[in-house]
Amino acid sequence: MPAATAEPHPSSPPIPAGTLVYDGDCGFCAATARWVQNRLSDDYQVVPSQQADLGALGLTDEDVARSAWWIGPDGTRWDEHRSIAGALGAMTGPWPAVGRLLTLGPIKPLARGVYRLVANNRYRIRWPGTAKCSRQ
Repeated sequence: MPAATAEPHPSSPPIPAGTLVYDGDCGFCAATARWVQNRLSDDYQVVPSQQADLGALGLTDEDVARSAWWIGPDGTRWDEHRSIAGALGAMTGPWPAVGRLLTLGPIKPLARGVYRLVANNRYRIRWPGTAKCSRQ
């Protein structure tokens, strides 16, 4: 499993603004992505992995099958709970502080664990107002 990078990946060209890549087949993920999109400026993108140019973002099908990704404006990539922290960090209001908390000390392992629990079971989650995912 590739780890998130703190430096831009050589094959990841700079993009004009941050991009959140999520699993568009997952109702919970799609609902969460809409919530994120509604809180980001138009400078940012929220894209289902099924519609993203993964190669241009330096990602693979395996990467997006296991995690959401935040691609920073400078090309840095974060996966798992760090993708959520990156998206929150691009918002206004209290959200950047919440995003920073997800990456700090004793909260970091908890945030990582909760992310993995949700990600590993996302096709079992029936989110209000969304269809259950057909993919298992």
